Amino acid sequence: MEEAARLAEAARELQEAAAALNSRTGSEEQSLRQRALALESDFRRVQSSLGSAAKKKSGSAAGGGFDPKIAEKVDEELYRARCIINDGDVASLLPSKSHGRFLKMFLGPINVRATRKEVQLKVKEEYNSYRDRTAFIFLVFPSTLLMLRSWAWEGCFPALPVQLYQAWLLYLYTTLALRENILRVNGSDIRPWWIYHHYCAMLMALISLTWEIKGQPDCAYKQRGVQLFLVWAMMQGVAMLLQNRYQRQRLYTRIALGKAKRMDVVWGETAGVDGQLWLLCPVLFILQGFEAFVGLLLLRTAFAGVIREWQVIVCGILLVLMAIGNFSNTLQTLMVKSRFKAKMKRTKSKQDL
Repeated sequence: MEEAARLAEAARELQEAAAALNSRTGSEEQSLRQRALALESDFRRVQSSLGSAAKKKSGSAAGGGFDPKIAEKVDEELYRARCIINDGDVASLLPSKSHGRFLKMFLGPINVRATRKEVQLKVKEEYNSYRDRTAFIFLVFPSTLLMLRSWAWEGCFPALPVQLYQAWLLYLYTTLALRENILRVNGSDIRPWWIYHHYCAMLMALISLTWEIKGQPDCAYKQRGVQLFLVWAMMQGVAMLLQNRYQRQRLYTRIALGKAKRMDVVWGETAGVDGQLWLLCPVLFILQGFEAFVGLLLLRTAFAGVIREWQVIVCGILLVLMAIGNFSNTLQTLMVKSRFKAKMKRTKSKQDL
């Protein structure tokens, strides 16, 4: 009896000590959070003042005012300071980005933001590893279907293997969208288009599961769109492997130079160094053109009366829209990189003088 009473008393004392610790930790965390918010406000104020000074400089006929060299140095220092905050433990004290409807629809109203930086980085590394694994499957799966079509299926796809591939695409794009939304909440700078692109791809994969795969007679003509889509998917797998290999090294370099955050990830058309541009850009533009061609072919097949199904029309429209969006984002990336190179050349020439 005495032993039980002693244990109960020890449990109460431990509970009181834990409550006191949580109270102290909570108040200290609140103080640090206020300092972090104040610092974030100062960042925005200085950035706004810098932008206003630059506008006055460009609109001034006399040319007096803020020196552009100083403005560039200040902007670079501000970005590096932001990287220090976003890559450190201070990031957990700042307000997180909105979870969005997609995460709430799949996971409910839960907080997916990690408070420890090592957990956030582990989520990012797992995302990169997942991209590597799925890029290999993206290449092997359609290649296998195309080879079996020629060797074992007498030039005609059975419905089940194609639908299994479409189900895998639905799973792939859903998991990619979930992981990217979680990474965005945890501070990754992911372009919105790539998340929207995966939403469109999810919708297309879901619709294609209800699309009846036509067989004999004349299945080679009826399945022309399916065959071209698999060829495009195989090429996409090659491009994904190249991007994952080259661009990740480029991202590590940018992080080391303080021009990117540790939580940033490789996007679909993030450009690498010059030698990689000559390899990646033609492949990407060919893929985007071929994607649009497959979409237009599906639309022509539907309107010509070969396959009168609404799924064919919707999938064709989605493919064309995704091709246009990918092409636009690739051009934007190349334009940003071109402006950055021009800026670096001007800086180097001034240093030489």
